[in-house]
Amino acid sequence: MTFSVRIAVRGYELDTQGHVNGAVYHQYGDHARWECLRAAGVTVASMRADGISPVTLENTIRYHRELREGDEVEVTCGFVWGEGKTFLIVQEYRGSDGELAAEVSSVGGLLDLEERRLVPDPAGRWRALAADPAPLGL
Repeated sequence: MTFSVRIAVRGYELDTQGHVNGAVYHQYGDHARWECLRAAGVTVASMRADGISPVTLENTIRYHRELREGDEVEVTCGFVWGEGKTFLIVQEYRGSDGELAAEVSSVGGLLDLEERRLVPDPAGRWRALAADPAPLGL
């Protein structure tokens, strides 16, 4: 299952060329990832109680076409789970017309807040915390 959220492009998010500023793509991605966690039933309070917090280790953006004021963008979140302490989140940004505007891939992990180290099984920790692990691809 791939989770998605719609976001309206606001005028103050534009750069001098009149399209969405590059830094705003990161904000859209963060918003979609937090909404995905919320849809799975994972809250900041539940993560703190479990002693963990998500961390982003790397983001890569590939732009395909511009987003402009008044556009509505759909941002997806697809988790790719493997072995080890990290996971991949693949996101697509599509304009109101359905055309691909950008792709973002993010390497993430779960930080043990006491040890200040990545937890060894992030998928297992998310699965244990989530009321509905399906939005997380679990």
